[in-house]
Amino acid sequence: MPQAMQSDSQRKNIPWREAAKRDLKKHSEGGQMLRGSRFKAEVSQRELAEALGISQHHISEMENGKRPIGKEMAKRFAGFFKTDYRLFL
Repeated sequence: MPQAMQSDSQRKNIPWREAAKRDLKKHSEGGQMLRGSRFKAEVSQRELAEALGISQHHISEMENGKRPIGKEMAKRFAGFFKTDYRLFL
C-alpha cells in the first residue's frame, strides 16, 4: 500500500531499522542506539562524557560512526543506561 494511503497508525508501526534506514547508511547501528539512548534519557553528550570520564568529542565520534564502540565502552554505556551492552555493538 502506498505510504500516502496508509493511516497514521500504520505509518507509526514500522520496525526501527526501517525508520532509521537513511541514518544507518551514514552512521553505525551502535552509534544510533547510543544517540537514541541519550535522547530517551534526556542526557547531553557532555553529561554522558563527564559521567563516564571520557571526552564529549569521543561520544560524538561514536554516535557518528567515526569511532568504534568497543565491548568495554559498550559495557560502560550499558551500566549508565541500565541496559544490555550488546545494544551498542
